Amino acid sequence: MFRLATISLEGVRNLLRVGARRSATLGLLAVAAALVPVAAAQSRPAQVVATVGMIGDVAAEIAGTCAEVTVLMGPGVDPHLYQATSGDVRELGRADLILYGGLSLEGQLGDVLDRFGARTPTLAVSEAGVAPAERIRTSSAYGVDPHVWMDVSLWSGTIDPIADALAEVVPDCDAALRERAERYRSQLLALHAWTLDATATVPEDHRVLVTAHDAFEYFGRAYGFDVVGIQGVSTESEASVADIRATAETIASAGVPAVFVETTINPRTVEAVLAAAERMGAAAELGGSLYADAMGEPGTPDGTYLGMLRANTVAIVAALGGEVPPLPPELAPWAERFGLEAAP
Repeated sequence: MFRLATISLEGVRNLLRVGARRSATLGLLAVAAALVPVAAAQSRPAQVVATVGMIGDVAAEIAGTCAEVTVLMGPGVDPHLYQATSGDVRELGRADLILYGGLSLEGQLGDVLDRFGARTPTLAVSEAGVAPAERIRTSSAYGVDPHVWMDVSLWSGTIDPIADALAEVVPDCDAALRERAERYRSQLLALHAWTLDATATVPEDHRVLVTAHDAFEYFGRAYGFDVVGIQGVSTESEASVADIRATAETIASAGVPAVFVETTINPRTVEAVLAAAERMGAAAELGGSLYADAMGEPGTPDGTYLGMLRANTVAIVAALGGEVPPLPPELAPWAERFGLEAAP
């Protein structure tokens, strides 16, 4: 048997008032929920995409929390041979700012960057940062040399263009960007001075730097080395038998004590040169692995630009008979991040 509930007219009115308040509350909650993604999008850090780690690290140091920096080419990746993936295209499509080296560094990726440059702020940092342009190295055999970061004093010139580009996409961060840029500039200048001091300890007759490809001419020009690259500026072509023989003859005649492989290049060419030099009576050894076109693993000292150049300098100086000095006090904050020691 069913019992029917009865309610008075006043009771109906009370229920209607409660229902109206509940509907209004639910409506406000729905509007708030809809606005959350919009607010989050408005407050999110700027999305910056850099092609290589050397550029991405500078951008991240300057940006701080004002931008998230994504690097397309990680450790061990050769930018000269790199081809864009579908993931790269997605990252570039989400970017508020695209930073790349220019000077033909990115090879086949250049066409992709050109397409995005028509709708997204894009900066070729090497071309913008090296002034005057005459400081950019060229050769009749290979054209322009994109490896500007090997000279720390040159690479410090990219700080202001990168800071300016970041300020355009996150104008509210302008003052913070400038402060971080100046702090980072002082670190790079200290690194440059330290590298000069360290390389000056290498004996004059050992100041020949033999590497897998011609990526260290800026380093040699800045820090006083004759540089011999088995391959050319780009790694798109293999070293020839004649290249290997000529390099081995240089090692034998100059008494070069060590040659170096690179983290982005197969070591077989260097091994072939060492074998040829040994047949000529030379006693050169493998001096270690250098960072040329990519940095080390993220989260390690070598995964930063400062650490990349420090590691290269330590390897070169030690293998060629020099003495590595302590890091300067200006680099103490960076060194402490990785448990390294700087001068007191």
